[in-house]
Amino acid sequence: MGRTLVIGDIHGGLKALDQVLERAEVTTDDLLIFLGDYVDGWGQAFEVINRLISLKSSHDCIFLRGNHDELFYDWLTKSKDNPNWLHHGGQATINSYADRPYNFIKIHINFLENLENYYLDNQNRLFIHAGFTNVRGVEEEHFTKMFYWDRSLWEMALASRNLPLEDEFYPERLKLYKEIFIGHTALSKINISQPLNVANVWNIDTGAAFTNPLTIMDIDTKEFWQSDPLPSLYPNEKGRN
Repeated sequence: MGRTLVIGDIHGGLKALDQVLERAEVTTDDLLIFLGDYVDGWGQAFEVINRLISLKSSHDCIFLRGNHDELFYDWLTKSKDNPNWLHHGGQATINSYADRPYNFIKIHINFLENLENYYLDNQNRLFIHAGFTNVRGVEEEHFTKMFYWDRSLWEMALASRNLPLEDEFYPERLKLYKEIFIGHTALSKINISQPLNVANVWNIDTGAAFTNPLTIMDIDTKEFWQSDPLPSLYPNEKGRN
């Protein structure tokens, strides 16, 4: 039996992905759970998706859907974009895909179509890009876009950090799962560069899209490994704003 390793938001940073896989000494015995947002930010979105597809053929992987992945999919398949997406990393992804062979584009579209909204393991540990809103859990969620857009789960965990589990005001959503692993809300926004545990929620988005490193973590031991800060890997790029 290998480890279960969870990987935070990559945002086009192939060099960081390669570093964390090497530093964690990942083997084919390990289960790799990617929390989404593979594109939009640094200039190697195409190469990141290629690498993930390659990993899928050689490793046991679970790929979750992030909001940036959905926005990119809409652009690829419907030529649908918006100024907000372009401003928040979309233009770097478009540049990365310029003049790529169409047979590769079709393979990447298939990859994006088959991303999972969440993963629940046999120990009742939930892996999801952003969150959920239904008090009965992900299987009862009617608004599936919340799986990769919601921020209220993380905000609720932060607001409840000093409440004991038995408190009458302790949020019901946080009682449903043994642990919840998320990305989506970059910890760099609160000047934190390592995974943060609040209540039973682990935020693994350490801000690789901005100025911080990418993180991979062993969910059982909580040991983690990080890349170099992304600006040092891409000194001629700006990343996301």
